Order: sequence, then structure tokens, then C-alpha cells
Amino acid sequence: MTDNLDSLMVAPMPTADRPLLGLTVLVVEDSRFASEAMRLLCLRSGARIRRADSLTAARKHLRVYRPNVVIVDLGLPDGSGAELIDELSHARPRVDVLLGMSGDSGAETLAHTAGADGFIEKPISSLGAFQERVLSCLPEGVRPEGLHAVNSDVISPDPIALQDDFVHIADLLTTEGGENLLDYIAQFLGGVARTAGDAEMEVAAKELAYHREKGLPYGSEVARVAGLVQSRIEPRKVV
Repeated sequence: MTDNLDSLMVAPMPTADRPLLGLTVLVVEDSRFASEAMRLLCLRSGARIRRADSLTAARKHLRVYRPNVVIVDLGLPDGSGAELIDELSHARPRVDVLLGMSGDSGAETLAHTAGADGFIEKPISSLGAFQERVLSCLPEGVRPEGLHAVNSDVISPDPIALQDDFVHIADLLTTEGGENLLDYIAQFLGGVARTAGDAEMEVAAKELAYHREKGLPYGSEVARVAGLVQSRIEPRKVV
């Protein structure tokens, strides 16, 4: 219904300041902080944005909406984003732009192998770089002519969204069966830390991931991560 109504409306024409005007972007990202960054980048560029925080949620969105651009984080709570990229790259009609995204530069090969048109390495805060990445991947008939992404503005996500991410991980660490989620927790925190420029947290997350991968004892690494997460959650004022 929504897509039918959208198709009857005259699409707004992009401008130099808002080169993505008229486009709808679906961001598949489980981090609230990274999602907030993408929201600001899209809105400042003129694009409408929808968000899904898992593969399941993304597939529900795609049954109802048809976005022009899909940006998929490769590390999601219910599987690899490469699965969704592969599905969408073979779907007909295909979305105009399909981008993989990760804080791990080594994931670029995985994204392209799955069928992505391009890759965004987190963190991305430059408005001009984001616009250029999307514009360069648009098909020739869709890409606006004469527009160049030259905006040097840098966006700054709301730190409350970062707090939400840390609260989420604190909850996972204390839930029953949380140990089975440690690989996801390490991946999630590594990406959030890189986006936030939190070097200490990024190192701790990498150490946890390394010990898990190599089958080494990891109790002290979990304790370190848990302590860092708690130190970054501001005490809530009692009213």
C-alpha cells in the first residue's frame, strides 16, 4: 500500500546540497549508535531512512517496502549480513544500491563476494564521503547528473544512543546463557567502539574475540569487557 502511494507521487529532484533526495534507504544495523550515525547521514543527504536491527526484521521490511538503497552490517544478532546481501543481489527486481558495512576492513571481500555493489567501513562520519559512496553505485539511469558530493561536514551521533548500546550488552552479559553470545558481544562491541573512537573498548573486544577464536581461557577478558561496559553506563538518577 505504502509503495503504491509513493509511486503515484512525483519524486523530488535531488540538489547539490541534498543529492540523495527522493531515495529511500534501508539500514540493517543492530547498533543504536551506528544507526544514529547513518540516520543523520541519510537525512542530511535528503534520503528517507528505515531501520532494521536483524535479518528477520529486515526481511519483514522488504516484504512491505522496496527501498532504493540497502546498507547491511555484516555482523547481526541472528546471522551474517552476507546472507541478506546474497538474497538481495539475486532478487528481481533488484534494489538500485546494495552496500555492505562493517568495522572490519577485511569484511569488504565478503561483502563483494556476496554481491554488494560497494562497502562502507565503519566509522563513517563524513557527509561527503557517504554521499559519494552511494552516488557512485547508483545505476546510470538513476544517478543524478551534475551533482558532486563535496560536503565536508562531519556528523556526530547522539551519545545517548551509545549508552543504549552499552546497556544492551550489559543485559546480554548478565542473562542466562550469555556465554553463548560472547562471539556476538565481542563483534558488536568492537564495531561500536571503533565508531565511537573508544580505543580501550576496541582492544578489549578484540582480545575477547581472539581468545574465543583460539580456544584460550577467556574469563579475564569477559570480566574486563564487563567492567569497561559498566564504567561507560552513567548511573541513573533516582527521582
